Amino acid sequence: MVAWKTGVRDPMNAQGTSIVKRLVVASCLLGLSSLVSAATLDANEQKMVNWIDAHEDEAIALLEETVNIGSGTMNHAGIRELGKVMSREISALGMTPEWIEMPAEINRAGHLFARQERTGPKFLLIGHLDTVFEADDNFQAFARKGNIAEGPGVSDMKDGNVVIIYALKALKEIGALDNLSVTIAYTGDEEKAGRPLSISRKDLIEAGKWADIALGFEGAVTSNGSDWATIARRSSSSWTLEVTGKQAHSSGIFNDSVGAGAINETARILNSFYGEVRGEYGLTFNAGTIQGGTTVDYDPSQNRGSTFGKTNVVPSLTIVHGGIRALSGEQLERAKARMTAIVDNHLPQTSASISFGDGYPPMAPTDGNRNLATKLSAVNEALGRGPMQIWDPLRRGAADISFVAPYTDALAGMGALGKGSHSPNESLELDSMSLAMKRAAILIYRLMNEEAN
Repeated sequence: MVAWKTGVRDPMNAQGTSIVKRLVVASCLLGLSSLVSAATLDANEQKMVNWIDAHEDEAIALLEETVNIGSGTMNHAGIRELGKVMSREISALGMTPEWIEMPAEINRAGHLFARQERTGPKFLLIGHLDTVFEADDNFQAFARKGNIAEGPGVSDMKDGNVVIIYALKALKEIGALDNLSVTIAYTGDEEKAGRPLSISRKDLIEAGKWADIALGFEGAVTSNGSDWATIARRSSSSWTLEVTGKQAHSSGIFNDSVGAGAINETARILNSFYGEVRGEYGLTFNAGTIQGGTTVDYDPSQNRGSTFGKTNVVPSLTIVHGGIRALSGEQLERAKARMTAIVDNHLPQTSASISFGDGYPPMAPTDGNRNLATKLSAVNEALGRGPMQIWDPLRRGAADISFVAPYTDALAGMGALGKGSHSPNESLELDSMSLAMKRAAILIYRLMNEEAN
């Protein structure tokens, strides 16, 4: 919005009408003209809208087919079977699918990618094949109740996988797909990424470095009568605190020889985290489990452990396993440094160390992401939905798009409208799939033309 100072007259204009003001008004009118244009559909965009409406049932049928294929992260056979279905759909677009196997030690099924190189902006479209529902889960089948579909992964994120395919089909219908530089990335382990991430996310990160624009197709957000754009997601990684103390008879605790004990030192550290690290917007940390006593057995891969101790024995060991989330890499590093400094300031006769595990990086709210959100909002208005606001990143978890966000402009939440993810109540509003397809197809089309012009 352009503003001008009041009470300023142009000495070259006897009527007192500022030339500057007239120029500003003119520029505003030109801007309004471009906004009006952005808020309407051109002939090709309308053609894509009509095509998507005519093929909505086909898209829902594909959704049903994929939901009925169980594909929990550790169900490797199911993920590969689902990969064959999505490969079929990619091939129908005229693109060549590639199954990327993971090394045996990663213990994951692999990923499905496809790439088409053309001129113009390079798009990365991100989905994932796996769900949280493993083969022995009771929640295994697609069910439809009017406009609502239920089933494992129906919202997270088999709907988004279908939206990618049908948005590209709509672009193909108007001849735009032939000119599109695009990589489709369906990871096979988003819900529980294989370690090390340097291997399991290598191909996705390389695609992010290649891309100019990344779009993640997990679920969209509608709240309070408005649609919301996702320009940021927080990181998700782990930390492990190990504290040792001097085992001794409890009658001597706090004296110079025995000291504070492992559990008291742990309490000091955690209380200091709460008082000295907590408070920055976007930063949260959680102590998920504590094991402490004279002996401790803890398995971080299972988040399970056992302890033994006595009330008359000063405990010698404590292990705390927690998680940390941040909105930017800088914020995460600041928090780690503060936590480490607190850990290093030991109570008497104790020692402690903290380590941080790798995880999902943050998708920071950059200017480039905000610019994409503005353009998505214009598409939403052209579809009669009204402007989109920016969703609070504290209300979304981490996702695969975070791995590519440091290298390219990105938007998440490009999928359909669902709820109950990761639960047996997971559901999807089926008519929102066509809305998601239209938003994605038109946004890609406009960004292609913007670059060309």
